Amino acid sequence: MTEIKKSPDELIENDWEDTVSDEILSVQKLENEDVTQSPKTKSKKLKPNFSTEYYTKKASLYVNILKKIPFVFIGDKIKAKKANYENLQKQLKQARIPISHEMYISDAIFYSIISGIVGAILGLFLTYTVIVLVGLPDQITNLRFGPLLAPLLTYKEVFLGLFITIVFMLGMGGLVYALFMMFPALQAGERKAKIDMQLPYAVTFMYALSKSGMNIIDVFRAIANSVDTYGEVSKEIDSIVRDMDFFGHDLRTALSNASEITPSDRFQDLMYNLLTVIDSGGNIPNYFRDKSEQYLVKAEVDQKGFLETLGLLAESYVTAFVAGPLFIIIMGVMMAVMGSGTTTMVYAIIYAVLPVGSIMFVVMISIITPTELGEPRLLPTTEILDHGIPNIPKRFEQVFDENGEIIDETEEKVLQRGYFERFIKSKKSLTLKSIMKNPLTPMFKNPLTTLVVTIPLALLIVLIPLFSNLHRLGNLALLVDFIDDRIVLAVFIIIIPLSIFHEIKGRKKRKLENNFPDFLKKLASTNETGMTLRDSIRLMAKSKTDNLSTEIRKIWHDIFWGLEINDALIRFANRLRTQVVTRSISLITKANESSGDIGEVLMVAARDAASEQGMKRERNMSMMIYIVIIYISFLVFVGVIYVISTTFLTEMAEAGQQMASSGSQSGFLGSFDLEAYTRLFKHAAIIQGLSSGLMAGAMGEGNVISGLKHSTIMMAVGYTIFTLFI
Repeated sequence: MTEIKKSPDELIENDWEDTVSDEILSVQKLENEDVTQSPKTKSKKLKPNFSTEYYTKKASLYVNILKKIPFVFIGDKIKAKKANYENLQKQLKQARIPISHEMYISDAIFYSIISGIVGAILGLFLTYTVIVLVGLPDQITNLRFGPLLAPLLTYKEVFLGLFITIVFMLGMGGLVYALFMMFPALQAGERKAKIDMQLPYAVTFMYALSKSGMNIIDVFRAIANSVDTYGEVSKEIDSIVRDMDFFGHDLRTALSNASEITPSDRFQDLMYNLLTVIDSGGNIPNYFRDKSEQYLVKAEVDQKGFLETLGLLAESYVTAFVAGPLFIIIMGVMMAVMGSGTTTMVYAIIYAVLPVGSIMFVVMISIITPTELGEPRLLPTTEILDHGIPNIPKRFEQVFDENGEIIDETEEKVLQRGYFERFIKSKKSLTLKSIMKNPLTPMFKNPLTTLVVTIPLALLIVLIPLFSNLHRLGNLALLVDFIDDRIVLAVFIIIIPLSIFHEIKGRKKRKLENNFPDFLKKLASTNETGMTLRDSIRLMAKSKTDNLSTEIRKIWHDIFWGLEINDALIRFANRLRTQVVTRSISLITKANESSGDIGEVLMVAARDAASEQGMKRERNMSMMIYIVIIYISFLVFVGVIYVISTTFLTEMAEAGQQMASSGSQSGFLGSFDLEAYTRLFKHAAIIQGLSSGLMAGAMGEGNVISGLKHSTIMMAVGYTIFTLFI
C-alpha cells in the first residue's frame, strides 16, 4: 500500500484533532475508572469512587479542550500569516516553551477572554457600588447638556455602568493578552542572562575535558549531563546532542541550529567560531582555553558595570527615601503644629512611602543582580552509602489471607524480622539522641528553619497580652501604646535568630570557598611532581593549615576505607554544597574518568575558583562604601527627628500647657499631642532602620536575608533612642 504523504499544516491539524479526541476519550475514561473493591467483599457491587482528584482531572481535561476552541476559528488565519509571527516563533524557541506559535496565540486569546469576562463582572460590581451604595458624585449628577442631548441624562447611570464595564473588560483582557505576548521575550532574556553568567565556567569545563583527550562530542555529552552545575548552558548544549542523537544531524548542522535559536550572543559567537575551528582543523582545546579567558574578562567588565549601577541606585535610594522623606516629614509636622495642615501626609510617608519604596528598590536590585543558582543539588556517586532508617524487607513481612489470618509464617522468618525490628528501633533511638544532642543542627543547615519556632513565639508574645487586656484598651491611642513595644520585640525575635544562623552559615561557606582555590593549586603542584591524586590527598590530609583541613581528612578517610577517589571527592562536594566547589569537583572527576593526567585540569579548576572568589571580593569591597553611606544617612535621619522631638516639639507642648494654665485661648497649641508625635517619629525610625538594613544587604551581598543584621542594628538604635532618651 502506498503511503500518503501529508503537508506540515495537515499534520498539525491532524495532531490537534487527535489531541482533542484523546482528551474527550480521557474524560469518558475518567467516568469509568476509580472503581474500588475490598478484598473481603468481592461479591458486592462495584461503585465508582468520585474523589476530589477525579473532579480535578476532569475539570483540567475540559479546560484543555476549551483552550483549543480559539485555534479552531483562527488557526488557519494564523498559519496563513506565519511570516508575521516569525519573531514570536523565535522567542518561543529561545525561551524553551514547548508549544507552537499557533497554539500559544490560541491560549493567549482564551485566557484574555476569560480575563475580560472577569473584568466585566468586576466592572458591574463596581458600577453597583458606585451608583447604588455610594452614590454618584456631584460632578456627574449636576451635568447639563443642550436640548438635543438632554434626554441622555435620564440614562446617565446606564452609560456610566457600560463605560466602567467596558473599560474593565477591555483593560483586563488586553493586559492578559499583552502579558502573554511579552512573556516569551522576558523568559528568553532571563535565559540569556543565565547563559552569559555560566558560560565562562562551562567553557572552562569544555577546555579541561578536551585537553585531557576527550573528543568534542563526548565533551558535549558530559556538559549536557551537568545541568545541575551549568544550568542553561547545559540545556543549550543538550539541544546539540539531541539533534545528533534523535534527528540524525551531523555535528556541523547541530552547531548551526543551536547558534540560530540561542538567546545569548556570546553562546552564538562560541558556536560559530567553533564551526570555523572544526572546518579548518584547528586546535579545539586551545580555542576553548582562549574563549574561557575571554569570557572571564567579559564577566569582570560586566561586573564593573553592574557595580556602577548599584552605586547609582544606592545614591538614588539615599536621596529619594532617606533625605527626601526626612524633609517632607519635617515640613509636614511643622505645618500641622502651626495649624496650617494635617498629619495625613506624614502618616502616608512613614507608613506607606518608606516601606513600599524600599521594597521597590530591593526588587529592582534583585532583578538586575546576576541570577545565582542557589544551593546545588547532590552529585551522584557510583557507590551509595545509605545511613538512614531501613525498612523491613518484603520477604520478611507478615502476609495475611482474605480472612485476615497470617499465612506462610516460619520460625526463620520471625527470627529475621525480629532482627530488623530491633535494628530499626536502635537506629531511631540513635537518630533521636543525635537530634537531642545537637538540636540546632537543622537551623545551621537551613536558617529559615528558625521561623518554625520564632514566628509562633512572636505571635504568642503579641496576641496573649493583647487579648488579656483588650477590655482595658478603650481607644486607639491606648491600643497602640500597649502593642507598640510588643510588636518590636516580636520582630526582633523573628529576625535576630534568622540573621545569626544565616551569618554563621555564610561565614563558614565564605571561609571554605576562600581556601578552596589554594587546595586545588596544592593538588596541582603535587601532581606535577609525579604524585598520584590519591597520594596528593593523603599528603595534604596530614596538615592542619586552614578551615578545609577537616574536610580534606574526611576525603582521605573515605579513600582509606575503600571508596573510589571520585566518590570521595563527590561526597566532599555534597557536604559543602556550594556552586564553586560542585563545579570544580565535577570538572576534576570527569577528567579523572577520561584520563589519569589531570594536572592541567586542576590548574584550570583553581583558576576558575579563584576568578569567582576574586569577583565576589571586588563586589564586597566596592559596596562597602555604600553600606557605610546608608548607615550614615540613617543616623542623620534619626538624629534630626530626635532633635526635633526634644527641642521644637517639646517647646511647643510647653507653650500650649502654659497658655492653657493661664486661661487664655491656646488656639492650635491646645490640641497639640506631644506623645502622638513622639510615637510617630519612633515608628519612622524603626521602619527606616528595617528598610535601610534590607537595602544594605541587597546591595552589599546580593541577599535580602543578609541585610537582617543591618536591620537589627538600625532598629535597635532607633528604638533605644526614642525609648530611653525621649
